[in-house]
Amino acid sequence: MKKSLVGVSLLTITCLYGLLSAVIILIALLTGQDIGLSIYISIAMIIIQFLIAPWLTDLTMRWFYKAKFGEQIPDYLKEFIDSICEKYNMKYPKIGIIHDGSPNAFTYGRFKNDARIVLTDGIFNLLTEDEVKAVVAHELGHVVHYDMLIMTAVQIVPLVFYAIYEASTDMDVDDSDNAKAKVLISAIAYILYIISQYLILWLSRTREYKADAFSVDETKKPSSLAEALVKIGFGLSTTPKSTKHSVSKNNALGIFDVKESKSMTVCSLENGKVSKDKIKNAMKWELWNPWAKWYELNSTHPLISKRLEAISLLAPNYNEEPYIKFDLVKPESYVDDFIMELMILCLPTIAFIITIVLACYLKGSSKLIVLIGGIATLTLSFIKFKLRHKSGYTKTTVSNLLGEVKVSDVTSIPCELKGTIIGRGNPGCIFSEDFVIKDETGIIFLDYNQPLYIINKVFALFKLPQNFDKEITIKGWYRRSPVPYVEIYEMTIDGKTKKIWTYSLQIALYIILLILLIIFISIV
Repeated sequence: MKKSLVGVSLLTITCLYGLLSAVIILIALLTGQDIGLSIYISIAMIIIQFLIAPWLTDLTMRWFYKAKFGEQIPDYLKEFIDSICEKYNMKYPKIGIIHDGSPNAFTYGRFKNDARIVLTDGIFNLLTEDEVKAVVAHELGHVVHYDMLIMTAVQIVPLVFYAIYEASTDMDVDDSDNAKAKVLISAIAYILYIISQYLILWLSRTREYKADAFSVDETKKPSSLAEALVKIGFGLSTTPKSTKHSVSKNNALGIFDVKESKSMTVCSLENGKVSKDKIKNAMKWELWNPWAKWYELNSTHPLISKRLEAISLLAPNYNEEPYIKFDLVKPESYVDDFIMELMILCLPTIAFIITIVLACYLKGSSKLIVLIGGIATLTLSFIKFKLRHKSGYTKTTVSNLLGEVKVSDVTSIPCELKGTIIGRGNPGCIFSEDFVIKDETGIIFLDYNQPLYIINKVFALFKLPQNFDKEITIKGWYRRSPVPYVEIYEMTIDGKTKKIWTYSLQIALYIILLILLIIFISIV
């Protein structure tokens, strides 16, 4: 496993730095100009960032996430970490605890001997001992594989490509040949900047698979990691309260994408394990909806479904049955829905661009073009807006929402949920106005978004902490991007209903823009 990881990493680094060298040689041949200063500055910036990042992250964790380093952790976990550190000749990592009920785990640092691993209370509250060890082993896998160092090395390349793009754009030229070379270099540098970003995302996803394999190899229990992923990433089980584990008061490499830490959990146990029917139900969206593949392409982490399948393939090596066999039959193709949503997403921008172009080139008819184009753009934008904010809220549960396939960040499902606030959307962050609730079937991320930024932060700092552990009823719109979440329309706590005014304001803005467009046309 380690040899294949080394091979993949070396191949990726060789390709990236080979492309970078080729571009630098091309610049020298075409222009004879030296852009070395921009390159050196870019490399110096990333190296400095690499060197001071752990220290800055420590401060961030302490100040803004209230993370506690040096707190006592359960003996079973300490012994497990000790055994891996001894086996791989590394120092015991600094362990940080964030006292928040939302589950999250991640690692950061520079090298093996200065690693930090941060866990939230939610990890201990929702997972069994074996599952906690599997999650921590995944994070230790990143440390043992030098993922922090490798990912820093490859991230230099796109930064330098972008520096070359900017330098060539600002390059002074004195003849047509150099002007053409400037355009060519700018285009090549920017295209390679995009390509290198996707190569790095692919490498990151590959290293996540390898960290999973490391965890399985160290725990010898593939089902433990799979069960943990289902609970944290999919959110398909909570541990009964009687078996909770408490922690005594005496761009991070996480168990899943930090940007996708809007986790949810469904309480549905069969013989102490998550219901396989519930897991398959949640996997449908990732395996059937085309949006899932697009989101994965732009993510540092593979889809949970694919990770579960990869772990299942390892199970026979450890005398276990495959954790999951997805055998559901897709009832229909969802490509047509994807194409329709993609068109709805893009058409307002296309209509606006066409309007501007036609108005510039057909000046004699520009007034009529602006009127028709403006109305078309607003209409298409409103259609997209209403698709994301459908009417007709229906009482439902988290588990029911997870089984929906025809949902995305473009198409919503209006819903009403009742549950208890258990933590922040960004676990522990004092500035996170978003939060997580738990109903009788699980937990889900809620997007709190008032029109003014300052209102959101006041709520995060002063109002939200007062409501932890309180019951709440919310109305809103369920979406996936790719992680499930609900945008709040209104919420009721302690018998008081609070409305989120963003939706109403957006409706008012559409009306105002339409009126202004008609007035503009009439007076021009």
